Amino acid sequence: MSDIADFANDLVQERIDQALAARKIAPVRHSFLYCDGCNVPIPSERRLAVQGCTHCVACQRIEEARDARHAR
Repeated sequence: MSDIADFANDLVQERIDQALAARKIAPVRHSFLYCDGCNVPIPSERRLAVQGCTHCVACQRIEEARDARHAR
């Protein structure tokens, strides 16, 4: 006999499966050619590795540090 924990677990697993399926069919996001922060060209290796990137590595580090500081 299943209980509420089993039902909740099944529901969570179903949502995870749906999210993964949606992610697989989502369109590929293209990266910017130039950094949003400093307007320097983003290397093609980074654009391929991090699809949808909008910042160069240096500006991304600054953004992440700023986000971490505001999260406190």
